[in-house]
Amino acid sequence: MTPGSLSAQGQVWRFAVPVILANISTTLLGLADTAVLGRLSSTAFLGAVAIGSSLLHLLLWIFGFLRMGTTGEVSRAWGKQDGQRARDWLVQSLSLALVLGGLVSLTATPLLTALVPFFKPDVAVEPWVMPYCTVRLLAAPATLANYVVLGWLLGCQRAGAPLVLLVFQNLLNIVLDLFFVVGLGMTVTGVALASVLAEYASLGLGLVLCWRVCGGLSGRLRWAGAVTLSGLAVLVTVNRQLLVRNLCLLSVFLLFVLWGSHEGAAVLAVNALLLNFFFLSSQVLDGFAFAAEALVGRALGAGRPSQVVSVLWATLLSSTLLSVLLSLITALGGEALLRLLTDIPGLAAQAAQFLPFLVALPVLGVICFWLDGVFIGLGLTGLMQGTMLLSTCLVFIPLGYGTRFMGNEGLWLALCAFMLVRSASMLGCFVPEMGRLSGSCCRSEGTLSSQ
Repeated sequence: MTPGSLSAQGQVWRFAVPVILANISTTLLGLADTAVLGRLSSTAFLGAVAIGSSLLHLLLWIFGFLRMGTTGEVSRAWGKQDGQRARDWLVQSLSLALVLGGLVSLTATPLLTALVPFFKPDVAVEPWVMPYCTVRLLAAPATLANYVVLGWLLGCQRAGAPLVLLVFQNLLNIVLDLFFVVGLGMTVTGVALASVLAEYASLGLGLVLCWRVCGGLSGRLRWAGAVTLSGLAVLVTVNRQLLVRNLCLLSVFLLFVLWGSHEGAAVLAVNALLLNFFFLSSQVLDGFAFAAEALVGRALGAGRPSQVVSVLWATLLSSTLLSVLLSLITALGGEALLRLLTDIPGLAAQAAQFLPFLVALPVLGVICFWLDGVFIGLGLTGLMQGTMLLSTCLVFIPLGYGTRFMGNEGLWLALCAFMLVRSASMLGCFVPEMGRLSGSCCRSEGTLSSQ
């Protein structure tokens, strides 16, 4: 391995490790909420928060394009040393996030109310779900603005930003949980209010960090000059393509849960348990996708194709090794982990029958996780949209529906096929781009040698 590749590998891990740790901190927050509510007299509060937070996560996750699009665009501006472009994108994206967040806060209640029955809550749980959601919706503008802030700081090569912001938010959330629930005797509304205040506090800290970064950028912060028709056209195009991509992915998992529920409550519980494994693996692999977004975008913006190629190989190698490690951990320790997560008689044993699918998924999906970051860094969001539509509409939906006779095995087979085709189609689109980058490297080296 060349010194240049070693340098790229170090940069990749410098970005990936804070993101992975930040994702773990979010998981720990869920455990803290559980511990606080578990001290109350009724389990109905815990069930209501579990359902309400799941609904809100699904709703707000759709707007994750605000982070992804921001990281790619700003990292390329950073590479070009175009400080005004980076500042303008921050203003444009924050304006869009606050408008969308306000609309969500005002209009989402009927949608969430209609979705609650699909979770089949117990009669003691159902009355508490919407009070929790109603309070939590107040945080929607801050949540979407935090997506932008996080994406902007990553685009500006602030690798530690995810860890600083999310650890601050989650620790404050835990303290406020204890204050409202244990100290003041509140229930689900206390937990919701703690989350709202923590979101806005995190946004405040994030804006302070953005202001400090802006101090080293050329140009000035402006609204009238930033929010122009041409600027908004690029913003809308990029975010629309990423929105379609997110909606397709959300549809896959909603259909997975819905079709699984038709197999009975036991299968629904098994799939919920197993999907937690898959989502945790995804969050870990996302660390290298984030690194690819920021580092590929910066090198591309700087006009350094050789650096782009070095980062590509470094992120691919790291993602592949980690996916194999995750598969090995699942294969060797999956049954033991399942027994730790549930004490419901027979549930862990039933879930263990589907562990081979979980062993396969990180390896089948590592290429698409990696290329998600690469495509964002290269600005190829249209290809992300197209390959996701292909994998969802032509693979998962027909295969998941057509294999109903196989029961739950058919669903997991469809999910594996979806990840495989998504990886293969993205790789097929990427190979020509890789060829062009390699050609650019050869031309650059030829120019340098002639000089």
